[in-house]
Amino acid sequence: MSVQFGRWNIDGEPVNRSYLEKVKALLVPYGPDDFTSYSKTEISILHCAFHTTKESRSETQPHVTASGAVITWDGRLDNISELCRRLGDVAPAESADVSIVAAAYERWGSNCFAMLVGDWALSIWEPRTRSLTLAKDPIGVRPLYYSIEGNQINWSTTLDPVVLFPAKQFALCEEYIAGWLSYFPATHLTPYAGIQSVSPSYFVLIRDGSARARKYWEFDANKRVRLQTDSEYEEHFRIAFRESLRRRLRSDSPILAELSGGMDSTSIVCMADLMIKEGLANPPRLDTVSYYDDTEPSWNEKPYFTKIEQKRGRTGCHIDVSSQGDGFSFENRKFALNPGSATLFPERAKHLSCCVLTNGNRVLFSGTGGDEVMGGVPTPVPELEDLLAAAQFRTLAHQLKIWALHKRQPWHRLLVESIGGFLPSAVVPVPKVKRPADWLHADFVRRHRSALSGYNQRLNLGSRPSFQENLLALEGLRRQIGCSRTYSDPPLDRCYPYLDRDLLEFLYAIPRDQLVRPGQRRSLMRRALVGIVPDEILKRSRKAFIARSPMAGIAVEWMNLTALCREMTTSSLGIVDPGRFFQALTRAREGQEVQMLALVRTLAVEHWLRDAVNLGIFAKLSAETSAMFGRAGGTLIRESERSFVTLRPECKQESRKNLLSWERQTTKGGD
Repeated sequence: MSVQFGRWNIDGEPVNRSYLEKVKALLVPYGPDDFTSYSKTEISILHCAFHTTKESRSETQPHVTASGAVITWDGRLDNISELCRRLGDVAPAESADVSIVAAAYERWGSNCFAMLVGDWALSIWEPRTRSLTLAKDPIGVRPLYYSIEGNQINWSTTLDPVVLFPAKQFALCEEYIAGWLSYFPATHLTPYAGIQSVSPSYFVLIRDGSARARKYWEFDANKRVRLQTDSEYEEHFRIAFRESLRRRLRSDSPILAELSGGMDSTSIVCMADLMIKEGLANPPRLDTVSYYDDTEPSWNEKPYFTKIEQKRGRTGCHIDVSSQGDGFSFENRKFALNPGSATLFPERAKHLSCCVLTNGNRVLFSGTGGDEVMGGVPTPVPELEDLLAAAQFRTLAHQLKIWALHKRQPWHRLLVESIGGFLPSAVVPVPKVKRPADWLHADFVRRHRSALSGYNQRLNLGSRPSFQENLLALEGLRRQIGCSRTYSDPPLDRCYPYLDRDLLEFLYAIPRDQLVRPGQRRSLMRRALVGIVPDEILKRSRKAFIARSPMAGIAVEWMNLTALCREMTTSSLGIVDPGRFFQALTRAREGQEVQMLALVRTLAVEHWLRDAVNLGIFAKLSAETSAMFGRAGGTLIRESERSFVTLRPECKQESRKNLLSWERQTTKGGD
């Protein structure tokens, strides 16, 4: 993943050269292969290359077109042949990706963005019109940020230079924090007020000191794929899945694939192996990395991923997460540009880095998205909503009966759940899992209720409800990817085969009952991959595991956490009530039920904010403000400490046992 940075002084002032040298030093670790730049008096664009394909090594960036437009591209263009046919002799098929993109822009202008299939982010500086265009692919795999401060415009594919060398201190974007504390923040947000992210499927036009965002592409709600038999759907899926992998296997460096032993990652590895064997793809090598914990009875994936290794005749990199300590660490770490980039388990990150450096990998395959797009969650609700919207009441009654028998619950409960999607949120009770954490200040919750609820949207009758549900799930994945860590030590280009645009178009256009049937979650996937993926994996029940690391981490770091709760930066900002947060920590320590994901994320935000304040990124908070929110919390902390100290010895021992048995069902997209 190459990186770019640009600064444009719209008042015509020269760009500071010493500043650019400092920016270059930050960018080089992300793009160590080559450094190039474009400079005029009032504008400078820097590009650091990280090559993953043979074609990228012949690129010259920033690329200046015949009309004078300056294009800087970070991405992988997947439909080269199609574009070259439409462009004719202007862009030969052997051209570098950026040259083809430039030719498309010269011919079609911003209309070309909808034609670019792949993972990409680009900037286009137009000297003739003194305008800047920033655009991102429909999934949003590549980051792209921008800020407008008076007469100065900055843009970058990494936050480092925009945040670490600001002209002034930032204000905190509360909505971003609210999104992070619940699900994930909206795609256009960053933690820093004044710095925006280009949203997937959008381009931003900056002219005369103002920015305007426009959507250039969206999935077609009217597209339908209706085939005659199950076998035809299966064949079509195999073709689309293979094409998704072929595009991402276009690498001249060894590829690393996550292999957990679940269906998503295993399907990627097995299909990729078959394609390489058949000569449909020719990467130098396909390596695997697997995480395991022999001490965890319900999350020991080793028997499954070793089965795949035996099938392919190669052993991958194994990372034993049980031997890396019970606690998580926030100490001795590099400052993360957002809370989601911080790692709670630095030893795991070190092992992965060692694996990448040893193998020479530059591309990492992830199974993220498989659960959401392949019917990993066995719910009939989207199908029932479609039948309701189409007034197919006879079929609805039949399906309600079948699903009620399968799920062993009254049919009317399923009906109520299906109707609830069309009702206003004020009418539908909020599930416990979606409620804001009880340690958040009431005013903060009131200000950011939408972000804290995951930006829930009511279904409408304008398109199929199942299609709308698909888009909501995709938007959640976009937000998740937007918070992902950007690798620089070593650099690594992360790919998501299940989030291929053409594959998603097919999956969104087929009948819902191809994906999920009573007793058959991932129905299409299981049927289509028979003979490619081992039966032991295809017939696995849904993965669920006990996540004990956060619980153990609280026990190990208890004294530090107690001290932290006495003076919390998030409390000073009116986000967290420290007393209630300490009570939640105590419940977690005793093995009681608690919103563990929100709790761990609150800790991450707290440490991240402290680091940011210490670095001068955010203004320091006054002692008066801190005391205002902290007094009541301190009383509750002392009361909670006393209540734990007075536990009988046998109760303390039982709490310690409970600590190691906290249970969390997971529906992570990886498998």
